[in-house]
Amino acid sequence: MSLLEVIEKSKHLSPHSTTIAMVDYTSNQLASEAMRAGASDYLLEPYQSQQLIDLIKRVSTVRRASDDLVASSWRSQQVLQLAHRAAQTDATVLITGESGTGKEVLAKYVHQHSPRKDAPFVAINCAAIPESMLEAVLFGHVKGAFTGATTSQAGKFEEAEGGTLLLDEIGEMPLAVQAKLLRVLQERQVERLGSHKAIELDIRIIAATNVDLQQAVSERRFRQDLYYRLDVLPLQWPPLRERKEDILPLAEHFIAKYNRGCNETCRLTAEAQQALVSYDWVGNIRELENTIQRALVMRHSTWITPQDLMLPTLPSAAAPINRSLMPDTQPQERLKNTKKYAENQFILDTLAKYDGRRNLTAEALGITTRALRYKLAAMREQGIDVDTVRQYAHTAA
Repeated sequence: MSLLEVIEKSKHLSPHSTTIAMVDYTSNQLASEAMRAGASDYLLEPYQSQQLIDLIKRVSTVRRASDDLVASSWRSQQVLQLAHRAAQTDATVLITGESGTGKEVLAKYVHQHSPRKDAPFVAINCAAIPESMLEAVLFGHVKGAFTGATTSQAGKFEEAEGGTLLLDEIGEMPLAVQAKLLRVLQERQVERLGSHKAIELDIRIIAATNVDLQQAVSERRFRQDLYYRLDVLPLQWPPLRERKEDILPLAEHFIAKYNRGCNETCRLTAEAQQALVSYDWVGNIRELENTIQRALVMRHSTWITPQDLMLPTLPSAAAPINRSLMPDTQPQERLKNTKKYAENQFILDTLAKYDGRRNLTAEALGITTRALRYKLAAMREQGIDVDTVRQYAHTAA
């Protein structure tokens, strides 16, 4: 068999194994293909024995991960391997992935395995702060900089000095603040609002988003120069449906987390395990965690059954009209868009559940109202009649 066939075979026979590809130094292209096929890392031949020892140590560190990060699938292990490499540098990291995949947990993993691990880890959700306040929160301000600024205040950049600053939901940052952020990243200096004194910075920047930044750049919603400044070391956290080997270990992790202090030992029945693995987790890990937490409340014994999980069935009986809200497509085209279709369906179901109230819908989805607004606008462009949801929900009620 070829090297790629061996890797694919090993992943099939032992999904939780770590694979290292040995590649001749003249075949660099094969090394990248091996990583895409599922190898955790590679080593170019000829190599020194110490190089192999160091690589095995690094892979072992990755496999241990951390208490909050459960990664059993080879895809998760591969991302952690890249994250561990990124942690050894000071380069800016851009973490992408759907909502609920655990981007902040991955950012903490990078920080905890970096030389800055003993310094602060500061996270800010760029979409959760009003646009009028975001600049002051990020960069800080001096007394009198604006109405209500009765004292001087350090910003998040200064708070993270020596450590790591996570800019979560960077795709929701207003364009005006993006321009000032770009300057800070270029100069490695920050000026508080109302001050002209530059403060030197020594921090690592990690950005995270569930937005397609390349598309946002093309739509002029995100600065191209800032995108290139952030996209130095990209890490893509796959959705849970693409790393199903992580589902049961994550479920067991959440059972232990929410059942801590209870004398009973709760377990999943075989049928419940099958239901979890078969379900398409549109809300990813956040949805799985909520499901397990609910099941622990609903259970009638130490065994968690499929009924305790209360997983919705598709098509949803609660909102049958949502099917008609989707544009007509041919079967082959529908197969190509299954993932996006499922996400849209989940959003519409949730919107109908909360009678079209976007604030409650966004909270249930685990996203900001601004992010929900963008998603609904994109759905309208696809021909989906989003506004019918509120009418239907009101009529059904």
